[in-house]
Amino acid sequence: MNILVFGKDGQLGKAFQKLFGSMHFSEANIQYVGRDQCDLSNPAALSHFLSQSKADLIINTAAYTAVDKAETEAELAFAINAKAPELMAHYAVEQGATFLHYSTDYVFDGSKNSFYVEDDSRNPLGIYGKSKAAGEEAIEKVFANSANGQYAILRTSWVYGDGNNFIRTILRLAKDREELKVINDQYGVPTSAGWLAQVSLNLVLDQQLNLRKFTSGIYHSVPTGETTWHGLARFTAQAAIDAGVILKVGPEVIQPILAVEYPLPAPRPMNSRMDTAKLHLTLEHIGDMSKLQHCKQDWSDEVRAYVAELAQDGLI
Repeated sequence: MNILVFGKDGQLGKAFQKLFGSMHFSEANIQYVGRDQCDLSNPAALSHFLSQSKADLIINTAAYTAVDKAETEAELAFAINAKAPELMAHYAVEQGATFLHYSTDYVFDGSKNSFYVEDDSRNPLGIYGKSKAAGEEAIEKVFANSANGQYAILRTSWVYGDGNNFIRTILRLAKDREELKVINDQYGVPTSAGWLAQVSLNLVLDQQLNLRKFTSGIYHSVPTGETTWHGLARFTAQAAIDAGVILKVGPEVIQPILAVEYPLPAPRPMNSRMDTAKLHLTLEHIGDMSKLQHCKQDWSDEVRAYVAELAQDGLI
């Protein structure tokens, strides 16, 4: 099996490298692709790269994710987040390959009072969300015209892993500052990159590590539970203290503020909670309960383990 993983230097790309490394996947030829190997903003270069790859499985973890900067770099955001996935989808259809693509809660406007389901209407607020929504729509359109190949768009939120993220920022600030103020009226689910990589492979590979058939479409892919940025910040601080880290700011000192008190160039959805019943049901039909239980992991357990690992590695 030939596998292409785009976005090797991002948090999710690194998580796939670690996961595949632990699997001793001897029957697969895995190529990790970064900007140096292929510029996703260059359609001709990407098309040529794909044609030479002979990939059976494409995992696209790459994305333009600078949410605020996207407001002034719309063309680049759409090139990477919409046009590049469309070209990958065309390759998958032409070659009968499997395509995994990752999307975001930002395709919604956040006005829904309950959890979003996969077929809720997209209504992105900013350029980043619009470019990701366009990528989803392009993939769906390409596959709608063919019975060849298969795809999964895994929508996720608040990703953290090996790289810069909200959790590591909070830990850095909690060691240096006397007080912290964090937004308390935006809701979502923190998602470990390692958790997401494992869930992805649980969906597309069988126990013999061969590609399985699954129903193409969008899958909301986040752990269970919900929180706010303020709730995540307080939980993170407590987890660090429990792991033996000395902080200037403990969880009780982290103050809640409203999003309007912290204006940013690009608007954010106030509600990013996503219903994962479709993903759970799909994994349940596979029949491996360990895969289903992993998928149902609570976000707090994943964050606690992540912070403990950072502390153990001296990264806090």
